Amino acid sequence: MSSLKNGSLPAPTKRSQFSCHFFFHNTDAAMLEPDAVNKHLFCVQLFDHVAECLGDFMEKQKIKDKKLPVGFTFSFPCAQTKLDEAVLLTWTKKFRASGVEGMDVVKLLNKAIKKRGDYQADIMAVVNDTVGTMMTCGFDDQRCETNPATHLLSEELRHIDLVEGDEGRMCINTEWGAFGDDGSLEDLRTEFDREIDRGSMNPGKQLFEKMVSGQYMGELVRLILVKMAKEGLLFEGRITPELLTRGKIETKHVSAIEKSKEGLKKCMEILTRLGVEPSDEDCLAVQHVCTIVSFRSANLISATLGAILCRLKDNKGVARLRTTVGIDGSLYKMHPQYARRLHKTVRRLVPDSDVRFLLSESGSGKGAAMVTAVAYRLTEQARQIQQTLAEFRLNTSQLLEVKKRMKVEIERGLRKETHKEATVKMLPTFVRRTPDGTENGDFLALDLGGTNFRVLLVKIRSGKKRSVEMHNKIYAIPIEVMQGTGEELFDHIVHCISDFLDYMGMKSARLPLGFTFSFPCHQTSLDAGILVNWTKGFKATDCEGEDVVELLREAIKRKEEFELDVVAIVNDTVGTMMTCAYEEPTCEVGLIAGTGSNACYMEEMKNIETVPGTEGRMCVNMEWGAFGDNGCLDDIRTKYDQAVDENSLNEGKQRYEKMCSGMYLGEIVRQILIDLTKRGFLFRGQISETLKTRGIFETKFLSQIESDRLALLQVRAILQQLGLDSTCDDSIIVKEVCGTVSRRAAQICGAGMAAVVDKIRENRGLDHLDVTVGVDGTLYKLHPHFSRIFLQTVKELAPKCDVNFLLSEDGSGKGAALITAVGCRQRELDAQNQ
Repeated sequence: MSSLKNGSLPAPTKRSQFSCHFFFHNTDAAMLEPDAVNKHLFCVQLFDHVAECLGDFMEKQKIKDKKLPVGFTFSFPCAQTKLDEAVLLTWTKKFRASGVEGMDVVKLLNKAIKKRGDYQADIMAVVNDTVGTMMTCGFDDQRCETNPATHLLSEELRHIDLVEGDEGRMCINTEWGAFGDDGSLEDLRTEFDREIDRGSMNPGKQLFEKMVSGQYMGELVRLILVKMAKEGLLFEGRITPELLTRGKIETKHVSAIEKSKEGLKKCMEILTRLGVEPSDEDCLAVQHVCTIVSFRSANLISATLGAILCRLKDNKGVARLRTTVGIDGSLYKMHPQYARRLHKTVRRLVPDSDVRFLLSESGSGKGAAMVTAVAYRLTEQARQIQQTLAEFRLNTSQLLEVKKRMKVEIERGLRKETHKEATVKMLPTFVRRTPDGTENGDFLALDLGGTNFRVLLVKIRSGKKRSVEMHNKIYAIPIEVMQGTGEELFDHIVHCISDFLDYMGMKSARLPLGFTFSFPCHQTSLDAGILVNWTKGFKATDCEGEDVVELLREAIKRKEEFELDVVAIVNDTVGTMMTCAYEEPTCEVGLIAGTGSNACYMEEMKNIETVPGTEGRMCVNMEWGAFGDNGCLDDIRTKYDQAVDENSLNEGKQRYEKMCSGMYLGEIVRQILIDLTKRGFLFRGQISETLKTRGIFETKFLSQIESDRLALLQVRAILQQLGLDSTCDDSIIVKEVCGTVSRRAAQICGAGMAAVVDKIRENRGLDHLDVTVGVDGTLYKLHPHFSRIFLQTVKELAPKCDVNFLLSEDGSGKGAALITAVGCRQRELDAQNQ
């Protein structure tokens, strides 16, 4: 089953007088009608013949040097999964070419064309003749939604379980010729119908078609006349060899006999040629037989068409259906009474419908060209969309280059002479050890990294039953505080601490405190951190270049309600690593993949030239979000990344983070959607006020939209919640955009991590490294595909490292307390040594 959806284009494929139509933009049709011999060719011969006919036509039209869109009318039952693919289910109409059933006829034709090599043809659509008829009539009348000869209707997509999608409509080829093959018409079939079926090439199949179509009508009349003659009811009982010969009476003869004025004379001529010497009474009887056979055909067609019209009416939920039926076919066109009988019976069977019948002009040809034209437009649209998204699809070579450049920036950040200019700052944290299980005590932890601020009490117990018990309370940081003065920000933080201590009844206790401060800081000791620059929407004045621990201590003094021992300033990434290291000793790397993006790892002291000492290791806060701020990633940055950067609070900074973190992915998607809408590919070309709103497309919507379990109707519902009036096709495009953007984010994040683990391996001179990475962040945890793509990328780009990833449980809170505990223990050791 195939589509062009929303009621505009085709679906499955059927049959009716075999002729292959090839159409080119701005050219006439070439109709290729294989003769009777060709009907029995082998597969290769048949499609070679079709390709030859197409080549001859192009030669005559002097277009053989052009590659033009082609529509292929193939009027046999086919299963379609897309517009340019059709697998033949079974031959009909006496065709028996071997090796075709079960094959894609478009591929067979393409192969034949390619073998010739003297012209090119771009087959955009394979179309059933009935689809072509409906499309041709639909061009003249927008209400045309079905075709009776025709076995077609425009069905609601939500009812078609075989096709993904639940909005709009699709043209359905009912293939009603096989109606009755299950025995449901046995009470209507006559002995003559059964005899025709037994003598056919496909006994037991297409039983309805054998009762109603022009291919069999003449033969039905002949069989009836033979029986009547045998019983002495006609021709004085004379039966001639001609009358006994199959095919001697054709449907065109039936049409001629039924003409009211000339019919009897024509009947006399036809019967005389059969050698039966009819009387006038014989001719009247034969005319009556023809009328009965053709009338039955019209009635049966009317009944099945009536069923389709009733379904259309129910689908639309209207009291009265107004629709147009497009019709083609020689029986309808040439028979003198057939059309009138059909119209009258349909209107009697479906009285609550206003049905107009529209005769198709070259439906299978003109319609094929129209389908092809639309397919060409949609294919070109799809090509442009893919071209747009291609910039986000990074190959292995590009990802290895990202890894290589990250390693270069790591080295620049570690060296004293290049540290100042380095984009990856490699900031020392003065965390020299990971937890060893001896940590014990009660600790206060603060967690500031976004619009929410947490205060925690963490109780760590050592011994055989190690445990960590946490109590916390969450407080909002209003936007006016985030972007106000530094004093206002830290006064607000201290106010929250005061409230929490009241809540816990601990205002008199002087607890050691760890301050998780998830912004780039230059640390000169464990309890001193100078803010390099704000990120994540913070813009509080008088903070950059200042020691945030001192700003906190001063705010506590201003409050004059309690005292705290600030032991450590902690980056959330370091907290994540420490939390996981408490559970898994091999954890020496931390990663945040959430609203922001950052990493840390245990670096050799000898390589950290910005602090004294060469023994042991120290955790380095990479602050890799600024990777690329020197332009080293410009070759993979898109115009959409640039637009996001230009509209951010920190233009030109944190470029890597803006490509791979949760805070920005939704905004990248929004920029792409705006562009695709401007180009007419989305939302009917209408940019809504919602789509113009910066930040409206949150990253959580990417996670929801990309869920494998989510149907397109649910995707559409999400878009409608955002005020985006979308179609099913819009939903498909939006889902692909989201997937492309998030995949790139996971890949470049993975490339950065591959650089880190390879650096550790090289530091230690190992051929193979086993290491654990502690991970936190909503993007990694909640997005349906991010973690899988990220892990796959690390494995591919760092094949000499066996990397285990361990999810952190509250790294920014628990980790801060653990770092504080390790810091307190180190402080005691230092005091003893003095």
